[in-house]
Amino acid sequence: MSLPEFIIGIDLGTTNSVVSYAREGSPIQVFSIPQLTGPGSIEKQDILPSTILIPGENDTPSQSLVLPWDAHSTRAIGEYARNRGAEIPHRLIASAKSWLCHALVDRNKPILPWEGPDEQLKLSPVAASAAILHHIRDAWNYEMARTPSGFDEQLRMENQEILLTVPASFDAVARELTIKAAQMAGLNHVTLLEEPQAACYAWIEDSGDNWRRKVEKGDLILVCDIGGGTSDFSLIAVSEQNGDLSLERIAVGNHLLVGGDNMDLSLAYAISRKMAEKGTRLDNWQMRGLCHACRKGKEALLSGSLSDAYPIALLGRGSSLIGGTLKTQLLAEDVNQVLLDGFLPMCSLSETPVKQRSVGIREIGLSYESDPAITRHLAWFLSNQHDQSRENKLPTAVLFNGGVMKAPAMRNRVMDVLTAWANTSSGTSLRELPSQDFDRSVARGAVYYGLARRGGGIRIRGGLNKTYYIGVAASMPAVPGMPAPVKALCVAPFGMEEGTSQAIENREFVLVVGEPAQFDFLGSTIRHDDRAGEVVEAWEDEIELVTTLDTKLDGESGALLPVTLETRATEIGTLEIWCISPSDGRQWRLEFNVREHSD
Repeated sequence: MSLPEFIIGIDLGTTNSVVSYAREGSPIQVFSIPQLTGPGSIEKQDILPSTILIPGENDTPSQSLVLPWDAHSTRAIGEYARNRGAEIPHRLIASAKSWLCHALVDRNKPILPWEGPDEQLKLSPVAASAAILHHIRDAWNYEMARTPSGFDEQLRMENQEILLTVPASFDAVARELTIKAAQMAGLNHVTLLEEPQAACYAWIEDSGDNWRRKVEKGDLILVCDIGGGTSDFSLIAVSEQNGDLSLERIAVGNHLLVGGDNMDLSLAYAISRKMAEKGTRLDNWQMRGLCHACRKGKEALLSGSLSDAYPIALLGRGSSLIGGTLKTQLLAEDVNQVLLDGFLPMCSLSETPVKQRSVGIREIGLSYESDPAITRHLAWFLSNQHDQSRENKLPTAVLFNGGVMKAPAMRNRVMDVLTAWANTSSGTSLRELPSQDFDRSVARGAVYYGLARRGGGIRIRGGLNKTYYIGVAASMPAVPGMPAPVKALCVAPFGMEEGTSQAIENREFVLVVGEPAQFDFLGSTIRHDDRAGEVVEAWEDEIELVTTLDTKLDGESGALLPVTLETRATEIGTLEIWCISPSDGRQWRLEFNVREHSD
């Protein structure tokens, strides 16, 4: 059987999506994605904003949404969606990727746009992600597989080898949902790859054979990926095997919902406060429009294309302002003060993220970090790595990724913080590994990984990004008013390689079948030494609940069956947990995705 014609890397980003591709033996290229850039206007661009506009009946003429491959399109995806959505934000779906890891909502239920007015026009986070991938698939097929007589099946995207990137901090549930979104988009030959690893692969590809001269045995590379919706930290260790340098991902940070979106919101609030002091108060929709304007202004000011200020015009609201606009500006000094001091403050290595006082009742929404100081989250991440076998406890090299890090001022601040930590601890020297393209490197690196899997490049050893556990009720006499404590049983150790399985040897458990039962799925980013079968009794401080599955497994009502447990890390990057009856071989798969509704 012949291999697919193309290897395709898709960076399905929170804010922007990028696609790269290559034939084996050919250079990696970026795919220019056709998209609406205005009403009825189609342009090809390297970057597809990960936004979906679902207009109401009077929001935009239907003919303005026509695509070359879909004359009956009812929504827009990409640049026009983002720009028009700033004017009608209640019709805009953004940050769908962040909702994929939100355990408090049903990610298969149509809830986006969040708090939007028309329930009939909403999409689930999974369906929204699928819609973006569907647009990418159709755009590829139109540009790359179309022939005068139809389509060349061998060139269609659904028949290619696809590497789809996810945050390193995505848990097993979010990865499973990402695969589901790809399948809904008709993409069935998909493998998941962590974004920081993809960024590192892009650096290797850019460096060629010289990458071995830029790092050395014992180096510890911090991949600092700060994008539109998330901040992602990974540590990659450089070691030596058989005389050659090798790379291994040894640590992954927590999933942090803090990034460019938070920065845009902070800038918008800073401006709105100034406007309020002058008597102008903005409503919720104007604030959303101001956030989009601040994003553009932030990018312009940080890039150096503007020196002092970025002008902003907002649509007026109310009868006295019909046809009018509100004018203000984003100042460069505000950008530096709000972003550098607020999100990347100088701090000590011993500092931890500030915990805000909990409010008894709060909106669901996205679970943004209570402390926006990314450097304090970085300090916590580095301080909680306990590998005593490594000489370097702090990174010796930094590879930046993500749109936020395009700004030299942002990179310089992170380097200043890390250098201060090194000078106060081990005296570790620190250097920045140059990135050629902060927006496109993840997609390009994904293609490099696909080529490496065919024997054409360097591989980074990684495996599972967390240690995973199942909650097991303790066997003990009943005590009035006290439920049986739940212990954490390790079912998948950190670093478990894709394509392998892990059985818990010489031990059986009791499985409840035929009636509703609850299964807790747990994970830890800092307990790297637990092995399959180990039980952790006091786990609240180091192990977190990933999701809870309420289900009824097939079987005789209320039966208690002895089973053994086996975990399988699939080749595509997901995790399966199986309960196996030793008496008759029956198997039950625990699918830890999300709550399913039948409405």
